[in-house]
Amino acid sequence: MLRALLLLTLLAAGALLLARGWVWWRARPYIATAETVTPHRVAVVFGAGLWYDGSPTPVLRDRVATAASLYFSGTAQKLLFSGDNRFLNYNEPEAMRQYALSLGVPDDAIVLDYAGRRTYDTCYRARTIFRVEDAIVVTQRFHLARAVYTCRALGINAVGVPADQQRYRTGPYIYWNLREILATSRALIDIHITHPLPVLGKQEPIFPEDTP
Repeated sequence: MLRALLLLTLLAAGALLLARGWVWWRARPYIATAETVTPHRVAVVFGAGLWYDGSPTPVLRDRVATAASLYFSGTAQKLLFSGDNRFLNYNEPEAMRQYALSLGVPDDAIVLDYAGRRTYDTCYRARTIFRVEDAIVVTQRFHLARAVYTCRALGINAVGVPADQQRYRTGPYIYWNLREILATSRALIDIHITHPLPVLGKQEPIFPEDTP
């Protein structure tokens, strides 16, 4: 019984790692840098948590700062900040907006998605609600392959740009990478098997000419 349990555990771990590797392999051709990525109309920025005072975590600040640099270089015309806002005292998109404004990004270049509770939701809503057809997705390297793969699978011609602007603490960084193994497998199930619907609503095209 112990050997059977150990074998099942090893098989499960192998399947998780295989899924992670496969997604990385599929996304790799679509990952660039802020200096080499081709211009796109929209940069999609994923939420990454807030401190107790409502300010962005270092990971989230790096994502917003990277997107801001894409805007200032003319590589992205609009920045879509997508995050969680299920609770009155937790508003990721607005915190991202405030930080971007402090960096000099004009308010009319910012679009907020208040229902980007997870990567799948952000990509789904970007395509369905905001009518995004091609975009730069901005996040850290540990998350970038899943973000690119998910957006592309949901109909967005996405390329990824890493937002690692600092060396993160070892403990959290190991946790994020381990968590990503499970999250990648869940993403594959969502995309290819269950097809869950996120929170939806009326369409809000970022560019009026994209209205169907």
